[in-house]
Amino acid sequence: MKKSMTMMLLLLVAMFCSAQMQDPVKFTAQLKTGNTAEGEIVFSGKIQKGWHVYSTNLGSDGPIEASFHVDKKDGVELVGKLTPRGKEISEMDPMFGMKLRYFEHSVQFVQKVKFTKPTYSIKCYLEFGACNEEMCMPPTQVELNKHGKSPAVDGAAAKEEETKEEAKEEAAPADTAKAVAATDSAAVAAPAALGSDEVKKLWTPVIDELNDYDQPVSNSLFYIFLAGIVGGLVALFTPCVWPIIPMTVSFFLKRNKSRKKAIREAVIYGVSIVVIYVALGLVVSMLFGASALNALSTNAIFNIAFCLMLVVFAASFFGAFEITLPSSWSNKMDQKSEETSGLLSIFLMAFTLSLVSFSCTGPIIGFLLVAVASEGSIVAPTIGMLGFAIALAVPFALFAMFPTLLKSAPKSGGWMNVLKVTLGFVELAFALKFLSVADLAYGWHILDRETFLALWIALFTLLGLYLLGLFNFPHDDEGRRTNVPQFFLALASLAFAFYMIPGLWGAPLKAVSAFAPPMNTQDFNLYKNEVHPRFTDYEAGMAAARLEGKPVMVDFTGFGCVNCRKMEAAVWTDAKVADLLNQKYVLISLFVDDKTPLPEQIEVTDTDGSKRTLRTVGDKWSYLQRYKFGSNTQPMYILIDNEGKPLTGSRSYDEDISEYMDFLNAGLDAYANR
Repeated sequence: MKKSMTMMLLLLVAMFCSAQMQDPVKFTAQLKTGNTAEGEIVFSGKIQKGWHVYSTNLGSDGPIEASFHVDKKDGVELVGKLTPRGKEISEMDPMFGMKLRYFEHSVQFVQKVKFTKPTYSIKCYLEFGACNEEMCMPPTQVELNKHGKSPAVDGAAAKEEETKEEAKEEAAPADTAKAVAATDSAAVAAPAALGSDEVKKLWTPVIDELNDYDQPVSNSLFYIFLAGIVGGLVALFTPCVWPIIPMTVSFFLKRNKSRKKAIREAVIYGVSIVVIYVALGLVVSMLFGASALNALSTNAIFNIAFCLMLVVFAASFFGAFEITLPSSWSNKMDQKSEETSGLLSIFLMAFTLSLVSFSCTGPIIGFLLVAVASEGSIVAPTIGMLGFAIALAVPFALFAMFPTLLKSAPKSGGWMNVLKVTLGFVELAFALKFLSVADLAYGWHILDRETFLALWIALFTLLGLYLLGLFNFPHDDEGRRTNVPQFFLALASLAFAFYMIPGLWGAPLKAVSAFAPPMNTQDFNLYKNEVHPRFTDYEAGMAAARLEGKPVMVDFTGFGCVNCRKMEAAVWTDAKVADLLNQKYVLISLFVDDKTPLPEQIEVTDTDGSKRTLRTVGDKWSYLQRYKFGSNTQPMYILIDNEGKPLTGSRSYDEDISEYMDFLNAGLDAYANR
């Protein structure tokens, strides 16, 4: 959404995300037994809106799947595999190139067991992954430790279990030897450049230091408001709205002999316009809600519908037909406004304006509401409509206060139709963006990156040629000539089209990376400027940083982190970013879902006071992120000196390259000053 907003404003907007702990999923674990020798271990989860938990058996190339693990068990035998229960959603994911299955709102994972001895004990855990549209949780574990008397146990089954245990005990010495050998091997390979005291110092929490850095709060709603203002200003200069201004102002001045009263009523008229459009935003918010709006923005079917809607709007702007509401509606409203008096009549006049101007404002409002849907905020549509309405209403009040301004205002004419046609080209460009989302979701591959760019190049080239007057549409004036503003707009459009041409051969095109399909959909790619971490071990990377006298960027990532891959494809491929990461920093990427077992399991007290067992390398890095930096979502980028102290605030998912460069340069400056 933010990228759509900033495209409308002709700039890219940065959004920092402060480090914070997330707890979007609450799981409980219980062992259910009955009067038989069988039972169920049930993990029940409640999931916050906007988040989802992945299902079981997704494969090693996918995100973190739900899985069941046993540390110790006695008198218990597992029956079958971990089974999910709930409303499972299955969608094609373009980043992984596979269908992903996940749950929203709630889920249960069930493991059936069979009791084989009169008494039993089991220590086990569920591991799961959770993500939203911007971040992912590290592999999270829900533990269950139970023991007691078994319900009805079959004697033969118990005897069979004892035989198995005896066989295991006989094989234990060989297994133990193998485990010791593996541990020794891991110890030899481990970095030995840092002493235990130095390692302890590197793990010292720096949460307060990170919080001390001034981190801007997300300005997304502010930019939605600005985008609404831009949309309102564009609508103001269309043929459906601009000619109404002098007629409306003249009506108020003639209606009242007192100019003061006319001005007051004109101001009320403007406020009524604001109320009407803000009410529209509130209706959208109440009908759908934040999570539904966010779901619509990523749903393939609705993206196809949005695409078709924008194509229809574009055809209307090109002059194929007019999108109008029934004339009886506006006539009835106009009649009501004449029959009534006072504030109600003024409000009805404002409502009539909204209906009459729908053919021009409708496509702009529709696009604005579609764009803010991906924000996932329940107030976003209202804020967007507030900006739109203010930009539309203020001129009416100003011209009523200062009627002489109408003499200097540009007259209605062919330039308004040129504006409509220009908007038609923009609508078509964004229609392709929405179609691209559906194409990626279903894996059609009809709109891969080079195809998308070719269509955008064609569209903006045609827009430039149109603005130069080389062809016309049905509603254009005969003999239309290019004026100076149109010439500069044509120059910008053609330059933008030429800028995108190298993208056909794989150039990253950072200005449109948020709109174009991902680089992995490109068949022919000559661009090779990749960044790879020098270290995937924290202590080893910090030891190297000390030897080289360089600052460190710690990248908390995951093999199954979609947004991590997006950042690497859209931001790390930029030549300047790549140069800084490769030459000026020691890059340490820590994968929180690395399943490599630790040489020894580690018992720790987690940040919430609970006991936790670190079993894998990924567990270790996930704990480091929580314990030292006070965060548990990926991607997360932290710049530190080689003593483990932060150089600036942390950064999360944001594809704004210029802001990422500022982030890296700020870290270098802070390191140099130390």
